[in-house]
Amino acid sequence: MSAADLARVQFAVTTSFHFLFVLLTLGLVTLLVIMQTRYAITGAPVHERMTRFWGRVYVINYALGIVTGIVMEFQFGLNWSGLATYAGDVFGAPLALETLVAFFLESTFLGLWIFGWGKLNRWVHLSLLWLTALTAFASAFWIMAANGFLQHPVGYRVEGNVLRLDDFSALLTNPTFTSAFPHVVFASITAGGVFVTGVSAYHFIRRTAETDFFRRSLRLGVVTTALATPSLIGAGFAQFPVIGTYQPGKAEAAHWLGAPLGFMIIIGMALTTASWLTLPLLIRDAVVRLRFPLYLMVIGIPLPFAAAVFGWLFREVGRQPWLVYGLLRTEDALSHVDADRILLSLIVFTSLFALLAVIDWALIARAVRRGPDTTPAPVSPLVVTL
Repeated sequence: MSAADLARVQFAVTTSFHFLFVLLTLGLVTLLVIMQTRYAITGAPVHERMTRFWGRVYVINYALGIVTGIVMEFQFGLNWSGLATYAGDVFGAPLALETLVAFFLESTFLGLWIFGWGKLNRWVHLSLLWLTALTAFASAFWIMAANGFLQHPVGYRVEGNVLRLDDFSALLTNPTFTSAFPHVVFASITAGGVFVTGVSAYHFIRRTAETDFFRRSLRLGVVTTALATPSLIGAGFAQFPVIGTYQPGKAEAAHWLGAPLGFMIIIGMALTTASWLTLPLLIRDAVVRLRFPLYLMVIGIPLPFAAAVFGWLFREVGRQPWLVYGLLRTEDALSHVDADRILLSLIVFTSLFALLAVIDWALIARAVRRGPDTTPAPVSPLVVTL
């Protein structure tokens, strides 16, 4: 493989891994907001326990996601310095805002939320989680704004051999951004709903004693999935006119792109159908007595994540041979690094990401098997002991 091919594979691997962490983080924080808001309003202990249990899983995934994000950022300097040189003034603006405004604030609010259990007023503590969720989606907002520029460059002027930011508002009204961002939002909420549904089903398969706890979690997961998936599919199909206008013939850029696009649509339709068929079974806990649907719920946990990777392949590979569509070819953005060094970094980064993924899944599985705490912990229950 050429240096360009190896660099593309490396970026694809690292980005895909990182996006899976982000997807679950955004989905879980949305459901946590619902759980803790219920607790703040009702004061019911079960809602507090739900927030603590699912919050523990959320923090594990968030911590590992930070590490993958840091590693992914190295790609721009190591392999794609031509992008920074040519379009860094435009492309880097939303990325800088994502780091300075969204990510730093999100981490601060999350830290206060983690260590604020039992120390802060109930409503103050709830507001910290709301702020964590809002800044998390703000982070996704700026990332998608940067990606939208790569798909359809706007808001720039050519100065010498580089691009300069000319109209920041154009980045925020870019059709390839405004049509894609809702799709990402509903995809993450769907992933969170499917995950909570599957984990709750797993505990019912094990004949858990925490029936009320996981009954509520199961209902929340199924209802969330049923509400999010129609919007997810609608937002997905709404992108096709935009693609046809600004990237005509995108699917023909690689003849095999039709397969991942088709798989993504099939998964979206399947999750929508399954969640809506399950809604009536929530009445009188029929879904628990039947048991067979519980196994399908557990098996379905990976589906939204697989669909997200398929969608990313279509969006990114279909843009080739352009890195900045119509302006900068992928091969011209490559750093002056020989193929052997890129292969070495590909092996190192892939191994590191695989290790992080295994650690993440192992810690989440451990937290899931442990189940909710029976009594309130004396310190924050979100501190994970390895």
